[in-house]
Amino acid sequence: MKGVAVTQARLTFDSVSKTFGSINALRSVSFEVAAGEAHGLVGENGAGKSTLLKSLCGVYLPSAGRIFINDKELQNNGPMTAQRAGVAMIHQELQHVPEMTVAQNLFLGRSLTRFGGLIVDRKRQEAIAAEVLVDLDPGIDPAARIGDLRVAQRQLVEIARALIDEAQIVAMDEPTSSLTPSEVDKLEVIIQRLRSKNVSVIYVSHRMDEIFRFCQTATIMRDGEVVDTVSLSNVTRDDVVARMVGRKLLHTVHTSHVTKEVLLEVKGLASEPEVKPCSFKLHRGEVLGIAGLVGAGRTELMRLIAGVDAPSAGQVIALGKPIPGGNVRAAINAGVGLVPEERKRDGIIPMRSIASNVTLPTLDNFSKFGVIQSSAIARDVDAQMRDLDLRPLDIERPIGDFSGGNQQKAIIGRWLISGVEVMLFDEPTRGVDVGAKAEIYALIEKLASQGKAIVVVSSEMPELLRLADRVLVMREGEISANLARDKMSEETIAQAAIPGTQSAVRKEEVA
Repeated sequence: MKGVAVTQARLTFDSVSKTFGSINALRSVSFEVAAGEAHGLVGENGAGKSTLLKSLCGVYLPSAGRIFINDKELQNNGPMTAQRAGVAMIHQELQHVPEMTVAQNLFLGRSLTRFGGLIVDRKRQEAIAAEVLVDLDPGIDPAARIGDLRVAQRQLVEIARALIDEAQIVAMDEPTSSLTPSEVDKLEVIIQRLRSKNVSVIYVSHRMDEIFRFCQTATIMRDGEVVDTVSLSNVTRDDVVARMVGRKLLHTVHTSHVTKEVLLEVKGLASEPEVKPCSFKLHRGEVLGIAGLVGAGRTELMRLIAGVDAPSAGQVIALGKPIPGGNVRAAINAGVGLVPEERKRDGIIPMRSIASNVTLPTLDNFSKFGVIQSSAIARDVDAQMRDLDLRPLDIERPIGDFSGGNQQKAIIGRWLISGVEVMLFDEPTRGVDVGAKAEIYALIEKLASQGKAIVVVSSEMPELLRLADRVLVMREGEISANLARDKMSEETIAQAAIPGTQSAVRKEEVA
């Protein structure tokens, strides 16, 4: 065997490579995962992590190299082959059919039947689903339409699908990107339970605390290659990050650029019961953080401001002019752009190119006498994506072929090209690696310094403490606190976010 000697490892990657045309996504990747081990897989967006896992679970066929499970070569010709070999995959982008029930999604492609396969046994499927979900979230109804669930609940259903498989290898690609802290705690228990059954877990996350908390070993990737495989007991987080990015990350001190000029005013905006009347002002050069638990109404409020959803009451005023409710085009024309929480569902058209996705709201600007000026699009989009460090820099490639972090760069580039003055970032670094995260932070700070008005919704309190000039905290659909920078801390934010606690901070507007 070339690259890695045959051992009793549960999983072996032996010189696995994958090319897409002239792009080398994987270059001779070799490492092993022991039985019963939680093995971290880390690297920046575009490092090849997701491509490697998709090669394991049969979505891609390796261009070269071999994969072994229990020393038996995986003759992988599709997802079903990998599944039969004992591989289960929890994808970063949720793989659900919205109109089907939770139980139907869990058994999609492998329905349980009766009467000789003539009838789907829905009751049995729902019973098994309920048994698996009880440890994750007993509030999830197996008979409920999955499209009606919260993002975090849909993420838990994805985890439940892998548990039903009773696999020997469970690959998790950013499984906690939408989970609350208590749900992350439940996942830790599940991983421990899998390990106790001698199941191997490959864990991909950009959150270093989770890698060190859940895993014993980590393989570090950069530019499609393995940099190192390390025992996590022998290295620090800074060691791992430095090997991931190949450079030191700059940690800047917060600088305020807030002016007195109001660019956005939200007056009694509501869509009850999700969002109760909310009011605040956003100033030129300000970065306004919005915190709160999952389900507090943060995303719903952003969608109302951006015109995606129509409010039941209230008004949005941008640059001094009212915006008609529920009108995305009017919001864009008024200078408001939204970077949505769910990129795949709300932010991109996967099969269309980077150039096409970036120019969706601004095609009229690239038209002359009704004819699209392709050369102008290529010039401006290429320059913008070069500035944002798109990897690889190929604006004609379908955006769905790019990593999550690079898709995020394209969505941000969309609004930079359009020239909006107000940018709404909903979980801007969800599923983004530490290197790209630092780049997005620097970009947000640069935009504020240029006089843009920024709203950042984030579930990561350190992120808000790093970026925000002040923080609004939402609780059960309303603003429970308005914290000036000198009042911001993880403790004060948590106190205002958790139902049943008293917030000592007044909700009045901080000018």
